Amino acid sequence: MQKRQSKSISSQPAASMPPALRRAALHGASGTPWGWATAGVVVGALVCVVVFAPARWLGAWLQQASGARVYLQDARGTLWTGSARVTLAGGVGSQDAATLPGRLQWQLRPSLLGGAGLALQLSADCCLQQPWAWRLSVGWGGVQLAMSDSISQWPAQLLSGLGTPWNTVDAQGQLALTTQALTLTWSAGRLQLAGSAQLDALDMSSRLSTLKPMGSYRFTLSGGAAPGLALSTLSGALQLSGQGEWVAGKLRFVGEASSAPESQAALSNLLNIIGRRDGARSIIKVG
Repeated sequence: MQKRQSKSISSQPAASMPPALRRAALHGASGTPWGWATAGVVVGALVCVVVFAPARWLGAWLQQASGARVYLQDARGTLWTGSARVTLAGGVGSQDAATLPGRLQWQLRPSLLGGAGLALQLSADCCLQQPWAWRLSVGWGGVQLAMSDSISQWPAQLLSGLGTPWNTVDAQGQLALTTQALTLTWSAGRLQLAGSAQLDALDMSSRLSTLKPMGSYRFTLSGGAAPGLALSTLSGALQLSGQGEWVAGKLRFVGEASSAPESQAALSNLLNIIGRRDGARSIIKVG
């Protein structure tokens, strides 16, 4: 007698369950496999999109992020492994453009070193002696971009594609870049720089002067609490010098340009454009 009563009591909740709720429970039980299958298809499609994303997507993002100043022309491959011809331009509506000789190759991979991020490796037969590795890390302390030590050489003519004032100067020569333990960190709204970079502008000339070459120059960037920038002359009739530093995220630089007495006539136009004339020299001031 007790057993029959117990059976009746145990079956009562199912029998007394509201019809709508009972249908939903039955639908959920039978629909679960289809739900997992749909989710699997969606996840698989997203993985395929990410893995096989075309290189031109990277070009479109870079063009927008740079304000139409950097383009990846004839991009081939995928977002993760590809190549393109790099073009510098003067921005939206500008007619100025200059393209790097040869192609730039890249490899992009997810990275967990130092926090979640991306590892980028760049190669260019025209300009890089060896692959240049960049690592972007995102963590609680902010965002950090670290670059491997590198030696590279780039044509100065590439700068003319950036528009004013580079298109006016139309610099010719070679730019030799050396980086050592260079790291940029964005934290609490501030940019911090560690390591150093050296840019040698070698055998430079300009359409503004008949003197070719005008000289060779060195820019030195040094990290620290207040990153500094120094300009000096390695050789040549055009003499350049200056010192500057980044304060509150802005560059403050003061320098001067002058010429050897025998070259003043050939360099006069250039000195007028470089800065504010003060007798035989030009004062360069930024910030």
